[in-house]
Amino acid sequence: MKKTNAMRILDSKKISYEMTTYLVDEKDLSAIHAAEMLGVNVKYVYKTLVLRTKNNDIIVVCLPGAKEINLKSLAKCAGFKKVEMVKMKEIQDLTGYIRGGVSPLGMKKSYDTYLDESMFELDKIYFSAGERGKQIYMNPKDLKNILDAKTGNFIINI
Repeated sequence: MKKTNAMRILDSKKISYEMTTYLVDEKDLSAIHAAEMLGVNVKYVYKTLVLRTKNNDIIVVCLPGAKEINLKSLAKCAGFKKVEMVKMKEIQDLTGYIRGGVSPLGMKKSYDTYLDESMFELDKIYFSAGERGKQIYMNPKDLKNILDAKTGNFIINI
């Protein structure tokens, strides 16, 4: 199987991971759908979102796939007054990835990355390998280290 940039980075750093695939539904690119197709509890599947700060900086966040982002919490943790989602049409130019296949690893540029602290309650998590239908399954502590990511609580608690 063809390796993605994310997998090549993990291989080069000798970080243990598994790669898994699922059938993509172009009408439903959600992490919830990915979890269903993988046959796993959605709490193990994390989505990667790309945001812009008021200063026009780009930041990345990974959070549970079934949860909504708390923009105020992320902005506060990142040291900005406000953050907002980038427009979908900008995602590929900014990251090199298409919607539904954005990985926190191997983007065109290195952006500050924030990981929701909920992932550290789990031994392993799934996240996009950089292509629709491909997921990496690995230890979240290794992900934090390789990204030099910051952590916080970035989900809306209802």
